[in-house]
Amino acid sequence: MRRLIEFIRSTYVVVLFVLLELTAISYYARASVYTEARLLARSNSLFGGLHALVTDVENFFGLGRENRALTSRIAALEEELARYREADRHAALRVELRTMGDMKYRMMEAAVVSNTTGRARNYITLNRGGADGVTNGMGVITPDGMIAGYVVDYTEHYAIAVSILNPIFRGSGTPEGTNYQGAIRWDGGNPHFVTLEGLSKYADPKVGQKIFTTGFESYFPEGLLIGTIESFVLDAVGTTYTVRVRLAADLSAMNNLIIIENSDLSEISDLQQSEVIKYLEDN
Repeated sequence: MRRLIEFIRSTYVVVLFVLLELTAISYYARASVYTEARLLARSNSLFGGLHALVTDVENFFGLGRENRALTSRIAALEEELARYREADRHAALRVELRTMGDMKYRMMEAAVVSNTTGRARNYITLNRGGADGVTNGMGVITPDGMIAGYVVDYTEHYAIAVSILNPIFRGSGTPEGTNYQGAIRWDGGNPHFVTLEGLSKYADPKVGQKIFTTGFESYFPEGLLIGTIESFVLDAVGTTYTVRVRLAADLSAMNNLIIIENSDLSEISDLQQSEVIKYLEDN
């Protein structure tokens, strides 16, 4: 009680001043219609400013939530745009392949079931098989048109392709703008590089030059990208180059691939295994 009395004694002057001011303002507001309207306008302006300030503060603290919502929306739109771009690339590649050699090559999409890149012999398993028309010797490429391997075995619903990252892979490549070619091999080392062997010294290779398929193998059309030249060395006798090629495709990050069917494959295979060829090889 004593403390309350002391508090009132210390603050009664301020309290009395505030009460007198409120009484004066009330009397002034009721003095005339003009003063009442003016005071009301001033009070509305004051409270309007306070309301705007509170709204601005709320909006400021709500920016984080709005930014997160906007970021989420942008991510969804980017994902949708990426799907459209992917579909457009597939469509463009489909048109390009279908126009090669008067419908010589046909294609089908396939999902990657399993894939290895760190083993001595790497293979790719796809969810397409004999029921889908898959046969041995069909090429396998990325949606961007870069080579990945070719089919060596299949069941009714699945197929296995030998990866370009496999020493048993057989293919050939040619530097862009030349008519020279060499054999594509993987040495079992870095999964981002292969070797182009036996390239003529007249090919005059250059670092950064692109290497494309030759079309000599029945499983790949001519002109598909293999990679770019990283370095090269001339052999001891000075006749051929051994070229280190950086692969264009990242074979460790493949979810979907394209299987290419060469409509002439069976005819070529039968011809190569004909009795005449066997006779010539035996004699």
